[in-house]
Amino acid sequence: MDEGIFQAYEKEIQALEEEIRLLTEQYEDMRQESTFFSDEEILKAMKSLQGETEGETKEHESLSDLKAQLESLERDLSFLMEFTGIHFTSHSKKTVEKTPNKTVRKHRLAGRCHSLPFQLEFQLLEMQKDEKVSAVVSDLSIIMDSREDSNVSKFVSRSLSTYAEWHEHRRHTFLHFKAKYPDIVTLPEGLLGDFIILRSPKVPGFELMIVWKIHLDEEGTTTPVLDLLPKVPEQVLEQRMRRVESIPGSFRSALRLFGIEATLENLIHVLGSGQ
Repeated sequence: MDEGIFQAYEKEIQALEEEIRLLTEQYEDMRQESTFFSDEEILKAMKSLQGETEGETKEHESLSDLKAQLESLERDLSFLMEFTGIHFTSHSKKTVEKTPNKTVRKHRLAGRCHSLPFQLEFQLLEMQKDEKVSAVVSDLSIIMDSREDSNVSKFVSRSLSTYAEWHEHRRHTFLHFKAKYPDIVTLPEGLLGDFIILRSPKVPGFELMIVWKIHLDEEGTTTPVLDLLPKVPEQVLEQRMRRVESIPGSFRSALRLFGIEATLENLIHVLGSGQ
């Protein structure tokens, strides 16, 4: 063997032996240090172990609660399926967009309503702000097998589309007036509720509840139904009995003449002026 190669191997072996020696010394130092703990360190370790045990117990209790809730939801779902005749047979979802604070998924459900098959598609937007998570459903559509009955498919699609348009129009209208008149307009049930309350800034206790229902008749025709319910303090009621009694009728007449948005706008202006 060449003398140069032999020396190179010998140096490499020596370097490995030195590395093994250093590692052995470090291991021995660590082993000796690990066998000695202060009373404070022992107490801290015991508390940590106790906390982990309690955490595991709470986790088991939490899992038991979740299981009980899941069983309750399954019973409720089973009852609703039997009551309505709607049974879902499959579900699929596809992630369309995903960011740290927002997730958009497209869902597709297949099922039967009694003997009629159908498919339900919608998009679910999940938003996370701080520790709160909100979800919004959009692009909802029902698909029915045209081979079964094309009239039923048209009826469902048309009625659902019109209803959804009015529902979205109501939500946007509530949002608009709440943002424009935050001191007068309140939404006790949020944007998805079917009423808003107008509070007079001039007359304490004077309120007007605007109820906005969306009516769907047997023929599938969707129409908005609005009404006004006043809440008047006794002293105001005694002074202006006739004017208060005429408010709901005047509101309905204004709706026919000016439409929903203009009527609400004028009503808020009158309420804000204290007339």
